Amino acid sequence: MASFITWMSLLLIGFGLIVHGLGDWFSPPADSFEQAAFIAGSALATVGLSGIEANGPAHWVLVAARICGLAVLTMAVTYLIEVQEGVSRRDRGVLKITTTTSGHPPSAIGMLERYADLDASEEMRRALYDGRDWCASMLQSHASHPSLIYFRSVGTGAGWPGALGTLMDLALILELLIDDPKSRAAALLLRDEGLRLVRDIAGLIGLEPRSARPTTSEVDAVCRRLSAAGYRLKSDPDLRAFAARRAEHACCIDAIAAHLGTPAAPLLPGPARIASKD
Repeated sequence: MASFITWMSLLLIGFGLIVHGLGDWFSPPADSFEQAAFIAGSALATVGLSGIEANGPAHWVLVAARICGLAVLTMAVTYLIEVQEGVSRRDRGVLKITTTTSGHPPSAIGMLERYADLDASEEMRRALYDGRDWCASMLQSHASHPSLIYFRSVGTGAGWPGALGTLMDLALILELLIDDPKSRAAALLLRDEGLRLVRDIAGLIGLEPRSARPTTSEVDAVCRRLSAAGYRLKSDPDLRAFAARRAEHACCIDAIAAHLGTPAAPLLPGPARIASKD
């Protein structure tokens, strides 16, 4: 909005100077810059003037001012609509994740346990494909309009960094811990898209990654929860590799969550935590 206000102000000054230079072509004449700026501003705002007549080249100056004013106003409205659509698309994804996990903040373990209770393996795979599309949509909108990063997710119960972290944990669990070959390709693609998103967003706002490497005991607890939910684990899961790969995305996501003051995505469900800004 500051850009549009600055743009309109510069147009007002520019056309005001032109009108002032052609002051004798107006009736009554535009003898002062204040009067010239009023005439130019009325034209930029596409407001018709009463009692002021333009003659000769002054006609075309007002026509050009009206065209420029209409173009800027149209762009401003279009920008606001695009911002609203970007936030709406993002929050729909957050709502789906928080509804599935029924937790705050959401977690991948919560999602998997819910899918196991519902016996909905196909829904789990669909979440991977939808998550990849969601990440691509967010990258396009938030990189083009960085102000969207700071728009709160109203009514979703969690911020978008926590939802993104949940999806990334879900993909990593299906890639390295659960023996489900049908989901591995979708999980890999989601992780690639998500890593690109978090790194670009963190770099865009100049954040330093935070230390977020889980311990082996935490990963072991994840495996026990998965087994208890009925998932078949790989014969020899590499817990160290899981911890290292989770740190790749969690370090950036936790930094973004701390920067925005929203909950980070926990590896294991627990009490709601708000990331510290320290």
